[in-house]
Amino acid sequence: MRTAQKLLIFGLGMAAAAIGASAQTPDTRPVTLVVPIAAGGGVDIIGRQFAAKLSEQLNQPWVVENRTGAGGAIGIDTVAKATSDGHTLLLMETSSVLHKWLHRDVPFDVVADFAPVAQIATTPIILFSGPASPVSDLKSLIAYAKANPGKLTVGTPGIGTPHHLAALMFNVMAGVEITHVPYKGTTPALTDLLGGQIPLIWSTPNSLMQYVETGKIKPLAVASLSRIDILPDVPTVSESGYPNFDVTVWYGVSGPAKMPADVVARYGNAIAAVDKMPDVVQKLTPLGYNLRYFDNKQFADTIARDYARYGKLIRDAGIKPD
Repeated sequence: MRTAQKLLIFGLGMAAAAIGASAQTPDTRPVTLVVPIAAGGGVDIIGRQFAAKLSEQLNQPWVVENRTGAGGAIGIDTVAKATSDGHTLLLMETSSVLHKWLHRDVPFDVVADFAPVAQIATTPIILFSGPASPVSDLKSLIAYAKANPGKLTVGTPGIGTPHHLAALMFNVMAGVEITHVPYKGTTPALTDLLGGQIPLIWSTPNSLMQYVETGKIKPLAVASLSRIDILPDVPTVSESGYPNFDVTVWYGVSGPAKMPADVVARYGNAIAAVDKMPDVVQKLTPLGYNLRYFDNKQFADTIARDYARYGKLIRDAGIKPD
């Protein structure tokens, strides 16, 4: 009997030890980071940079998956409906809060359906002119657009993006009619700008600075309230006579709602560390990224604030969901 009891106690002890060891074993299963915009643009650039660094930081593979369509709504909805175990995440950016206001029948609630992890960076949106543009600055652009309504076109990375919102707001506030041409990402829009198929593009500076430096394209105006360090001579739309014109892109990581708090904290701490890495700062700052970490609560506040703020701007401008 005593032998049996000893065996039972030994067995229970081994099981408890195994459970404890299992609980302490780091999660090394791959994390899929869904980027809802096509490869090559600003969202993709920062997504891949952070995925590579987070793989090293967490000793856990982070794999970028570009899931495009509907201005990013398909990729966003994919993560909203994913299992909340922390292995499917979204590289969320400002367009996530715009879909409800610009489209009908949006299948996700950007506030209720996600667990924000951390904001990682911001970047401005800029209006660029290309080789086919008949204008050289914002003043001449507005004069030309008013004299030739509907003749000018402007490309964006897609319907429902912040760039789309900037194009809509500019038309309303400047009293012009510039035709919006949505693309499936920045890269095809840039290709057509350089090729002369379109004269204008709203874009973040991330993948365009090399063409600015060679004189192939020209920045006309910045959509944020303040000028930016990498283009100090380029005026803002706001200072050019259209006060409070402000559309800025932020980037952050979110997961499905009800993601475990310890997972959110683990990923958030790793993102904070990556944001401070000198090589990351050195690589991304010249491309126009402002590396700015917000924790999960601060990022949640940003999402809720911009959801309400842009919704009001869109409604006040009389823009209806399509």
